[in-house]
Amino acid sequence: MIAIIDYGMGNLHSVSKAVERLGYEAVVTGDPAVILAAEGAILPGVGAFGDAMEHLRETGLDAVVKQYAASGKPLLGICLGMQLLFSSSEEHGNHEGLGLLPGAVLRFRGDYKVPHMGWNRLSYKQGGSPIFAGIDEGHVYFVHSYHVKPERAGDLLAVTDYYQPVTAIVGRDNVYGMQFHPEKSGETGMKLLDNFLALCK
Repeated sequence: MIAIIDYGMGNLHSVSKAVERLGYEAVVTGDPAVILAAEGAILPGVGAFGDAMEHLRETGLDAVVKQYAASGKPLLGICLGMQLLFSSSEEHGNHEGLGLLPGAVLRFRGDYKVPHMGWNRLSYKQGGSPIFAGIDEGHVYFVHSYHVKPERAGDLLAVTDYYQPVTAIVGRDNVYGMQFHPEKSGETGMKLLDNFLALCK
């Protein structure tokens, strides 16, 4: 069973349906006991970083996500959910994140269009990761105004190019994150999601 963590700010339906299409049971839940009993967990997210962290703290799910990560079972953050895995964000002020991975969420700065929106090609930095098994460097769909700067080079699994190298996939041990929405990223995105789910067996 895969828990889709419901804290009031996620694209829950599309993620849940994608997991089910890949042959897994998905449960959308904010119940700590259900989350902690799951074989895998997904932290989705859309909206502002500060609002999301406030929702997580108000529901007590910030501690649940940290406890889940400490259990060693696979955890995947998607879009804003990936950003929440990190230490801090400068989106509309300075906000503390979950701190599961060290690094900061920064606004795109430059003379180019923000948000970064559209299909961009992935470039693998850690090609041996199980998340990439059997997958070529394909295109996935991004929509975001802030990007992650991981502190540890080894946590950066894949980048894309948008006037600079942009963090696309992160991972360390059992904790993974994807800046794009894999469930909306065609065959490549669904294969990446499938590889994550295979770790949850």
